Amino acid sequence: MTTSLEHTIDAAWEDRASLSASTQGAVRSAVDEALAKLDSGALRVAEKSASGAWTVNQWLKKAVLLSFRLNPNRTMGVEGQQPGPYFDKVQTKFNGWTDQQFSAAGFRAVPGAVVRRGSFIAKDAVLMPSFVNIGAYVGEGTMVD
Repeated sequence: MTTSLEHTIDAAWEDRASLSASTQGAVRSAVDEALAKLDSGALRVAEKSASGAWTVNQWLKKAVLLSFRLNPNRTMGVEGQQPGPYFDKVQTKFNGWTDQQFSAAGFRAVPGAVVRRGSFIAKDAVLMPSFVNIGAYVGEGTMVD
């Protein structure tokens, strides 16, 4: 499954000049799926091997960059709530989350912690006032400050 996803994204990257917010179909679906897998922690942009060397999954970096072509800037957030309002292409990870979703996720996010959708936050992480960008992977027990 990942091989097909990788192939679609690599091909889209080669033809990226033709992509826009109106692009639909396989490319948009592949980018959305890749970002969802980054968001869940199923895939990582960079991975550490058993030898300690880091490997970058270039196709996932391309998926993140393609998402900026596919999504227009728009007003997000709610007046009087943090973060927001703001004008961006990437929704926050916690947009619309309930108490139950936060409890199930198992991490702490204090006021001022901004996390973009497409990033993974592991259990027992603590997010102090900070910014976690799309594609990031915050491991278990990490404090981001």
